Amino acid sequence: MTSKSAFKKELEIIHSDLIKINDWMYENPELAFEEFKTSEYLVNYLKNFSDSVIYPTRDLSTAFEVTFGEEGPLVVLCVEYDALPEIGHACGHNIIATASIGAGIAIRNLVDDLGVRVKLLGTPAEEGGGGKIILLDNGAFEDAVCSMMIHPSSINVANPTFTTIQQYKVEFFGKDAHAAGSPDQGINALDAQIQLFVNASTYRQQMTLTNRMHGVILDGGYKPNIIPSYTSSEWYLRSLNSEGLKKLEEDFLNFVNAAAISTKCRSDVTVPDYQYAEILNNKTMYELFMKNCEEIGREMPLQDPSQPGLGSTDMGNISFAMPSIHPMLAIDSGSAVNHQPEYAAATIKSGGHKAIFDGAYGMGTTIIDLAENNLWDKL
Repeated sequence: MTSKSAFKKELEIIHSDLIKINDWMYENPELAFEEFKTSEYLVNYLKNFSDSVIYPTRDLSTAFEVTFGEEGPLVVLCVEYDALPEIGHACGHNIIATASIGAGIAIRNLVDDLGVRVKLLGTPAEEGGGGKIILLDNGAFEDAVCSMMIHPSSINVANPTFTTIQQYKVEFFGKDAHAAGSPDQGINALDAQIQLFVNASTYRQQMTLTNRMHGVILDGGYKPNIIPSYTSSEWYLRSLNSEGLKKLEEDFLNFVNAAAISTKCRSDVTVPDYQYAEILNNKTMYELFMKNCEEIGREMPLQDPSQPGLGSTDMGNISFAMPSIHPMLAIDSGSAVNHQPEYAAATIKSGGHKAIFDGAYGMGTTIIDLAENNLWDKL
């Protein structure tokens, strides 16, 4: 029996387990850095296959890791499992987690013969928390030759583009006053936020098509009869690369300053100490992934350069540290797209369950190809 046949046979055996885990995660979504039940649930399953699971790990209370194999190049499979506020697993991280776990478990008995090590790395807080960046800084990817994961989508793409992204919190400070009795004594911090949104919306008419600028008001005041002395908003700025993001940020900060001046408010802009990078797709790896998925009936076309993907992921930062792939797999979600409740519901249907298997198969067989053909120097 070939290594790929043995891998596929093992994956078929555990596929029902992976479906159960996937569907449980759908029913029990947890936000970034709060994935306590989820990480414990995943770790308890992994302990059926290894006594060497480290949990928690790398100074993150919801991260975990387990490595199969003693010698050889190290491949990291990223396991995402955080959910979105209000709409749960509408980004399909339940599929990401189960596909990576499936690949890791199904290949565990082959790693010694292949001369490779495979690490399953639990990576919390992809949704805005930069979990992989923290884990990278804390040594979780040390000695790795490459890393991979898959992501559910509405279409299949072997080498998707992702933008670099920066988060911003914008605060305006004014002065309270009675909105009816003495409005002239107040300075309206909500007017400043509204002006900022007007500035951004006007700018979008002439904005480069591959840039994105979007925000939400976090704090807009307390009562209509109190002129707000404080408001805050959160913003995401995205561009295809760091140069584009720098220009976009310059314009955005001008909008903030203009809104403050026009309303006589004081402004403050803060950013986290990390920035998601655009992704670098490794050609050797994604071509192997494409070929292996074709063997089980899933066509994985290349990214259409005229319609680049404009999402963002902390996997981009990993791709700058080592060769990486992040293929997108369709889950038969109909008209629903990522970050819609209907998309979350599709993750527990047959299309979602099939993506778990196909994603795990694509990753596991890609590792087998790299090892059996000694392609490490081609990465």
